Amino acid sequence: MDTVIPGTTTRRVSVAEGVELNVAVGGHGPALVLLHGFPQTHLMWRHVAADLTADHTVICPDLRGYGDSDAPEATGPHTYSKRTMAADVVALAHALGHERFALVGHDRGALVAIRAGLDHPETITHLGILDVLPVPQMWEALRGVQGAVGFHLYLMAQEPDLPERMIQAAPDTFFGHFLDLWGRDPEAIPAPVRRAYLDACRRNVPSIVADYRASAGIDLEHDLADQEAGHRLSMPVTVLQQDWGAALGYDATALWRPWARDLRHATVDSGHFMAEEDPALIVKELRDLLRR
Repeated sequence: MDTVIPGTTTRRVSVAEGVELNVAVGGHGPALVLLHGFPQTHLMWRHVAADLTADHTVICPDLRGYGDSDAPEATGPHTYSKRTMAADVVALAHALGHERFALVGHDRGALVAIRAGLDHPETITHLGILDVLPVPQMWEALRGVQGAVGFHLYLMAQEPDLPERMIQAAPDTFFGHFLDLWGRDPEAIPAPVRRAYLDACRRNVPSIVADYRASAGIDLEHDLADQEAGHRLSMPVTVLQQDWGAALGYDATALWRPWARDLRHATVDSGHFMAEEDPALIVKELRDLLRR
């Protein structure tokens, strides 16, 4: 039971030419799509999804390039841009019969969710964001010695081949570092789930690097263009974060406010893997969001 989401079934769904996503689907009612973060898969939602399937159709995909979803070779900056990955998510929901849906993302999945909200406002009814800043603010926040916590962002931003070869030399050490460092409750990610995460990451080093590389290039370009144009997320938005602002010297709420018209921003006491460390809180916050 550790490596499945109770109450769901798993299938593969075509979302683009040559790209199928692995997705767990369960429940009945309004559609709610949950996007995982790094270095995880859709399994990170196993507790939250099991609760929300009581009154929602919950859709938990592995993002392209992660988990058991297809990982096409990056033939240019757009292959793993958040715009492309957001289009995957919209196509997935439509293929499953949902023209409109609520969307929640954690970490890398949250960046995809933000882009989906900006690109597809007519489709996304509510937006939940767990522990991330928009790309321009993310890069601005990583300053000085304290910004070393984001060393992996700089590593994977390098030109192709170097980061891939470095990570592939010791993938379990690399990805396991973040599972150990970012959590506050070691019991929140039991051994079978940890193995599933590491196995998936080990298989997908090139696509994971390509996803991160996009955030130092094409994703930044897209977000800056929206920022300069004054585009904002039009749906209700809830952002839950660790208190990174206190650690890195910025006001997280102030950084988020220009991006959303209807914003709830709050800090949490759990570590980065909050959906696994404190699922009851995340469920409560998401239910509150969906009522707005």
